[in-house]
Formats: sequence, C-alpha cells, structure tokens
Amino acid sequence: MAYLALAYPELKTEDYNWIQSFRKDNDELYFKVVAPHFTIVFPTFNKSEDEFIKSVEEKSMALKRITFAIRCSVINKDALNDYWHVFLTPDEGNSEIIKLHDMLYSGELSDNLLLEIPFIPHIGIGNSKDKWICKKLIDDINERGINIKGSITQLDIVSYVDNEVKTIKKIELLK
Repeated sequence: MAYLALAYPELKTEDYNWIQSFRKDNDELYFKVVAPHFTIVFPTFNKSEDEFIKSVEEKSMALKRITFAIRCSVINKDALNDYWHVFLTPDEGNSEIIKLHDMLYSGELSDNLLLEIPFIPHIGIGNSKDKWICKKLIDDINERGINIKGSITQLDIVSYVDNEVKTIKKIELLK
C-alpha cells in the first residue's frame, strides 16, 4: 500500500467536463482510477498511515489556498516506465504548488523525495507509449487555446492499492 497527498482542484463545471472527456479518450492508465488532480506527494511506501498523515498535517497547518490558471499542455516522459504523458501545467500558481510540494517533502518525508525526477506541477490528462501521439494531443490543445482557472482548497491524503485510490483524510487549506 502507498500513501499520497493529492489536490483535487476546484474547477468550473465546463472545464472539469472537458478534462474528463479528454481523459476518457486519452488516459488509459488513470482515468478509471482517480479524478483530475495535482499530485503533491507521490507514492510513499515506507511510512505507516499514521506517520504519513501526521507528517502532512503538521506541514500543512498554516498553508493557504492556491489559485491557478492553466493555459498550456506539455509532454513528459515517465521516468519509471515506457509511457509518455500529456500534462496540463499551470502558468499562474506554479511556484506556489512547487513550494507546497517541497515543504511537504521536508522533514519526515524527505527520504522519499526523488531528486532525479524534476517536479512539474500538473494535471495528467493523457498517456501513450507512442510519444508522437502525445505530441499531437499537446499541439491540438495548445493550438485550441485553453484558459482553465481553479483553486486548491484542500489536500486529500489517499491510499493507493490494487489500482484503487481512497481518501483517508482531507486537510482544508486556509483562506
């Protein structure tokens, strides 16, 4: 079992529906597993549920909500498997999400941070083993022009086992 900290963004209904429609057609790995999200703390296997919750809670007590705007999509090669990914990446709010990620990996979770993989705040919306499929999807999205605005108002501490994500605890961020 792994534990993660996810941020399910608050989005306009039309943006959420567009993301889910796109994911249904292009996200073979995660569409049926988890809703659109930013992964803040990646799968952690070496902590108990209580240790993980305590660490995330302690680090996030004074954190404020994050607003963001997404206006582009980028391609990313998965460092751990043969897949390429289509990411929606925030223009606004990017540095705040990076700082949140870095803060949660300080202290108790620092031994889980993979420094060899750069952290790119993103909502994953597609994947393929064929990089050119992902490149075409990204080009289409960027040519279309998107402007998805939203906010991160809470962190969900989740368990991940047997391709199933379950929320264990929600942590509200300050206004």
